[in-house]
Amino acid sequence: MLCCLAAGAAAQSTDDGLREQRYPSPRGDLIVRYGQPPAKSWGPKPAFESLDRNGDGSIDENEASGYPPLANDFIYADKNRDGRLSRREYERW
Repeated sequence: MLCCLAAGAAAQSTDDGLREQRYPSPRGDLIVRYGQPPAKSWGPKPAFESLDRNGDGSIDENEASGYPPLANDFIYADKNRDGRLSRREYERW
C-alpha cells in the first residue's frame, strides 16, 4: 500500500538539513524525515596547553573531553596507544 502512496509524494528539505517526505493516507499524513544534519563546525582546535589541564605534558581521555571532536577521535589520535596524547600526536591529529 505504501508503494502506491509514494508515487505522489515529493521530498522537501527542512530547516535542520534533513529531508521530509509526506505520504497522504486516510488516517492523516505519514511524515518520514531522513538524512543527516550538517556537521557542527567547531572552528580551530584549541592550544595543547589549554587541554592539558594538569600540566603533565600530555592529554588524557578525561582532558580530551574538553574538546568533543578530540574526544571522539581520541583512540585514532593516540598513535602509540598509551592512553594519552603527546604534543606531537595532538599536532598531527
